Amino acid sequence: MAQKILLVDDDKDLVQSLSQALSTKGFDVEPAYSGAEGLKKLLAVKPDLIILDVMMETDTAGFEAAYQIRSDRETSKYKEVKNIPIIILTAINQVTNSRFSLNQKESFLPSINEFLTKPIDIDELIAKVERSLK
Repeated sequence: MAQKILLVDDDKDLVQSLSQALSTKGFDVEPAYSGAEGLKKLLAVKPDLIILDVMMETDTAGFEAAYQIRSDRETSKYKEVKNIPIIILTAINQVTNSRFSLNQKESFLPSINEFLTKPIDIDELIAKVERSLK
């Protein structure tokens, strides 16, 4: 059975091209086009991995979604999916003037498995997906 990937990005062309590349590697890709839609689909699809853009309906929508998924709150509706690997996609270094580091020890970041900066190298994405799913 193919491993399921929830791909959340507001760039429909990017979602289409990444979905095609991941599908040719045998993954079942479920697209979502906003953080809110991604969170809804997360509960329905229960994917094996999430690929999550940062800047969608807000500049931090991806981080906000990741925080909700990783929440330790007893009332979190994402408890049964909170440990699914997350790969963050971001162009934040190129688009904003904010000081942003991909250092995972930064306190403002939720627990993320991998980061990938845009523009995306497909081979690097596939390698990160496969590493995260092991």
